[in-house]
Amino acid sequence: MSELDIALDHYRQTCETFESQTPAVFNFGRDVVDPYGSDPSRPALLFRDTNDRERRLGFSEIRAESNRFANLLHSLGIQPGDPIILMLPRVPAWQIVSVGALKAGVLLIPSSTLLRPKDIVYRASHSGAVAIVTIPEQTETIDSIRNEIPGVKHRIVLTDPNQMAPPGWTDLDAALATQDASSPNTSDTLASDPALVYYTSGTTGPPKAVLHSHGYTHAQRYTSEFWHGLKGSDRIWTTSDTGWAKAAYGVLFGPWSCGAEVVLCSGRFDARRQLELLSELEPQVFCAPPTEYRMLVKEDLSTLRLPRLRECVSAGEPLNPEVIRAWLDATGLTIRDGFGQTETILLVANLPGMPVRPGSMGLAMPGQQVDVIDGDGSPMPPGEIGEIAVQQGAAGLFLEYWKDSEATSRCRSGPDGQWYVTGDRAYRDEDGYFWFVGRNDDVIISAGYRIGPFEVESALIEHPDVVEAAAVAAPDSERGSVVKAYVVVREGVEPDEGLAQRLKEHVKNVTAPYKYPRQIEFTQELPKTVSGKIRRVELRERP
Repeated sequence: MSELDIALDHYRQTCETFESQTPAVFNFGRDVVDPYGSDPSRPALLFRDTNDRERRLGFSEIRAESNRFANLLHSLGIQPGDPIILMLPRVPAWQIVSVGALKAGVLLIPSSTLLRPKDIVYRASHSGAVAIVTIPEQTETIDSIRNEIPGVKHRIVLTDPNQMAPPGWTDLDAALATQDASSPNTSDTLASDPALVYYTSGTTGPPKAVLHSHGYTHAQRYTSEFWHGLKGSDRIWTTSDTGWAKAAYGVLFGPWSCGAEVVLCSGRFDARRQLELLSELEPQVFCAPPTEYRMLVKEDLSTLRLPRLRECVSAGEPLNPEVIRAWLDATGLTIRDGFGQTETILLVANLPGMPVRPGSMGLAMPGQQVDVIDGDGSPMPPGEIGEIAVQQGAAGLFLEYWKDSEATSRCRSGPDGQWYVTGDRAYRDEDGYFWFVGRNDDVIISAGYRIGPFEVESALIEHPDVVEAAAVAAPDSERGSVVKAYVVVREGVEPDEGLAQRLKEHVKNVTAPYKYPRQIEFTQELPKTVSGKIRRVELRERP
């Protein structure tokens, strides 16, 4: 047997013997954090602020502080099932509040600190939130919309040292100091009970409310076990912002289920500084979105030394093969791509020990019955493009689009609605590897050809002068549509017509000639969601 055959055989045996072991009664805070907290020496969190000050917290401290927050909610009269909005950046209080909220059995709504007033009004009104926990920079905004969110009775702020909470606001740290750390007011939650709501990024319309159960917080352990490759003594750095679902498996539920230590670094992304932090913090596992990896490989990596780093992973949208090659050449480590959604845990991934096919999404995760299906819900043969779907009952699959039965029904397919359809198109090869094509509404049809934007973008990024690219359909009287590319060039490069022509020829040379962008527009940046995904819908709407 070849190396690939041996690896595939082991993978299939793992899938066949996998059993989800979610208990009927489960609470992440009580059943995961608290047991680890009995060991006062076990590290849970390494935090670096924007001034390079470092703070370390053990599981015992997370247990105590999350108990305090659960008790604080009880003292405010907030009941199990009540929704609360959490708008904190990458700071330790984010984990403390999250775990404490789960212990109390409230419905937690993690949200970005970048939300605008209309976004906050929408989430608070739609959810019926009774409380908001946020930072000083957001208090004035929230005060300005108080009349539009009358249901929010409690406003809690994480102040800076020596800073006073504004009138009408509760100082988080001061309030926690008044609460008991040893005996929390916890809720005996069922795994099937609602626990979290994520509002989707809104790439194609108003955000939908993705409702997850406490069982989802349990299922994220499989993401860390099978994809991160985490061990209990490891340290993992996931660079995700805390307002979206990637943080759930990167800086909370996944790693802590394995007993690993997570890294949090505050501040804006800077490629050179991130490489320095990789060397200083010495994680064994590093997870970053494709956008960051694309920026990192444009830096000088010749002197980079990462002796402890063992695994590199990426998710959010497919990572371009040329970026994977550049990182491998510089570090000796292959970035293993993964695919999941706000509605799921990780569904498809390049797993540790499996041969990586650059550009492929990888294989279906153990426990996830994932396939490529047609419009009737029937699996497609290898090589045929269809929609990625996962069978109902998969571990970590969301409960519903909250308060939107029509949207919930639309994402079901097949007899008895047995499939959840993701809206992403792909095909599978003979060995079961998935290959991404694009979102349903992103696929470009030009003169009868179906062109996935990812292929065009990958070809463009391979050019040394290109930092980022996005491909969309532009109207054309002869072809119906043509490929238009929006391109961000590296610093010092002149974005002129000569470069545009060279890029067109470059794409013709590295992919099928009919896929080349007939129109190229240079831009300083691409529009993105708060989770870092390119908003192609916004580019399509431009004149």
